[in-house]
Amino acid sequence: MSIHVLGRNTFGDPADAGKLMSIEEAHQLLEEWVPNERLRLHMKQVAAVMKAWAIEREGADATTALKWELAGLLHDADWEKHPNDHCRIIIEELERRHIDPEVIHCIASHGPRYFGVEPNNTMDKMIYMFDELSGFVHAAALIRPTRYEGMDVKSIMKKLKTPSFAAQVNRDDITDALSRIDTPLEEIIQFVIDHQKEVV
Repeated sequence: MSIHVLGRNTFGDPADAGKLMSIEEAHQLLEEWVPNERLRLHMKQVAAVMKAWAIEREGADATTALKWELAGLLHDADWEKHPNDHCRIIIEELERRHIDPEVIHCIASHGPRYFGVEPNNTMDKMIYMFDELSGFVHAAALIRPTRYEGMDVKSIMKKLKTPSFAAQVNRDDITDALSRIDTPLEEIIQFVIDHQKEVV
C-alpha cells in the first residue's frame, strides 16, 4: 500500500454521533464502488470478524456491533477506483452522509503508517490488526484443497515467517498492530479462521 497521509486526525461531525447507515446501504455502496469480487470478499471478511469480535470479546450491543461491521465493510471501498486517494474518498463520502465519526476515524486509522492516523480505541486497533491478518489467512486457505476446513494456527504462524508467501501482506503492520493489543497472535489467528470461513 502506498502512503497517502490524510493530514488530519479529526473526522466527521460530533453531532452525527450514533448516525449509521444500514448494513444493506453499506453493501449497496460496496456494489457500486467496488467491481472486484475478491476485494469485496476481503471487506466482507473483515466486517464479519470485526462484528464477531465486538460482540464476543467486547460485549457490544447491536448499535456498537454495527459500527464495527460498517468500518470493516467500507475500509477499502475507494481502493479500487481511487488508489491514489485511498482512503480520503470514502472518508469524505461518509462525512457527506453524516455517519458517526467513530466509524470514519476507524477507517482512517486502519493503516497508521500510510494515512498518518493513529488507532485510538479498541475498534481502531482491531481493524488495523484484522485488515492484514484476514487477507493473509484467506491467502493460506486458497492454496489448501479443503480451504478453511482443518486449517490450524501453527501452519499460519509458519507461513508468516516465510516472506515469499503472500508477500504483499506487510508483516511489520501485523507486528505493530499486535503490539497495541493484549491478545496473543495465535488466539487472534484462530478467531479469524473461525469467523471468516463462512463469508462468501
